[in-house]
Parts: sequence; structure tokens; C-alpha cells
Amino acid sequence: MRHDIQVLDRVKSAYASLRPSEQRVADCILNDPEGCTKCTISELADRVQVSQPTVVRFVQALGFDGYRSFKYCLLRDRSGRSPQSPYFDHLGDFDLKPWDRLEDLPLKETRIAGGLLEDALKSLSTDALSRAVRMLATARTIDIYGVENSMTPAGDLLTKLTYLGLNCRMHTDAYLQQISAAHLGVADVAVAVSHSGCSIDTVKALKQARKAGAGTIAITSPKEPLLAKYADVCLSTGGQALSIYGSAIFSRIPDLAVVDLLYMGIIQSDYERFSRNLDKSGAVIADRGYQQP
Repeated sequence: MRHDIQVLDRVKSAYASLRPSEQRVADCILNDPEGCTKCTISELADRVQVSQPTVVRFVQALGFDGYRSFKYCLLRDRSGRSPQSPYFDHLGDFDLKPWDRLEDLPLKETRIAGGLLEDALKSLSTDALSRAVRMLATARTIDIYGVENSMTPAGDLLTKLTYLGLNCRMHTDAYLQQISAAHLGVADVAVAVSHSGCSIDTVKALKQARKAGAGTIAITSPKEPLLAKYADVCLSTGGQALSIYGSAIFSRIPDLAVVDLLYMGIIQSDYERFSRNLDKSGAVIADRGYQQP
């Protein structure tokens, strides 16, 4: 799955900032991109009834150095071919190239984020989500584990559960996570977050928690990750299995969505209790913000 910014995407995103004469060129490109690939610069100018310098200003506004490179990229897009292989495979499916423009990045980011959330929607079992909600809502103590980029959704889960009045803890040190897991009991629940599903310290912590008798929950991406071997409930966010470094900047997106679902599910499980706890938590810090003038 690629997330290249195509010529028509650039035209649409730049449209509002174009001059009226340049917008007429844009309209022609958007309405008949196939026909425009066959036009020389003079033919396109005649077709739109603008000057050739207007066409040049239009393509330069899109980030091209001239009409020839614009036409080449438009032809490439219409053929479905990609000009080069990804420059940074370190970012997984995010195809970042040194010639990309900064203005293109928001659209690329939005596309891949949307794709990851769609994968999560298809992969997440509502039965598993319901089980996880019941376990967390009734747990004596909740231990949360994660390393590196997974600390972001893990920390968000800690914050949300604490606001709900649940007794939870999270150590940032991987060794302490494992030691903490060893002291859990049958009334406790451990939650491990690992997008790859094979982060060694996270797997060891969840394994230790299960050995201690605690209920265990895994939030992970692959269908059959190593982490799931030690989980009573596995919340799969779908997508490809990513290396720890590989696509870390995107792994938190579906994981954070699952955290939000757990939060909302717990509130719904006992609305009166948890809404009351939220009010109590909010009252404690009500004076911590500056008053609006």
C-alpha cells in the first residue's frame, strides 16, 4: 500500500491559493487529466485561453520546476507506475523521499493514519473488547507494560484509567515492569502494548504476570504475535507486523484508538460509578488551569 502524493492531489491542495487564471488551468487538469497529458504547453494554454507564462506559474505553484516535469509526473500518475523505489524504508509504508515537499506531508500522514484505523476496525474483535473492558473494570490492580513508542498509548491508558478511579500503575523501566508483574495476583490484570508483538521486555513482563496468576491483555498488531501467547485477551489492531524501529511513528495511532475504546467501554459498563469518579477526578484539578479573561 503506497501513499504517494499525486499531481491531482497537489492541484486540489493548492487550488485555493492560486490566481483566478491559474485556477482555470487547474480546472482543466482536474476535469480532463488524461487529455491534458497529450497537450504541449502552448496547446494547454490555448485550450484554457490563458498565456503560456500563466501555465508556467501554475506548475511552479505546485512545486514543479517546469511544464515538462509536471507533464511527466501527470503521465506517471495516469499509468499507475512509480518513478523510484521508496527512499526511506525505515518508515515502513510511509514513502518519504528527499524531493517531497513539506506541504505534501499532511496529506501523506492523513492517508496512512486513515488506513491504519481502517485496518484496526476490521481486525478488532468486539467480543475481545468486551472481555477486556470487564476485566479492567473489576480489577484490583492494573499493571501496564510497554517500551519505546508503545509507551505513548501505555501512558494514555494509565491516565484514562486513573481518572476513572481505577488502581493502576506503570513503570517506565522495563526491569521494574517485570518485577512488578511478579507481585500480581489472581484479582489483578496486566495490559501489555506492543505493536510488533515481539518486544522482548514486554513479552517477558506479560509472561511473568500470567505466571503470577493475573488476567492478561495484549494490545498488538499481528494476528498471531508472540505476545498473544501469554494473553487471555488479545486486542488486534491489524496491519502488518512492524519492526520496533521500522514504523514506530505510526504504530501508536491504532493503539491509541484501542485505548480510547477501552476507556469508553469501561464508562459504559457502569455509567453511574465511572461518571461519578470522573467528576471527582476533575474536581481535584479544577483549579490547575489559568482562568480565561
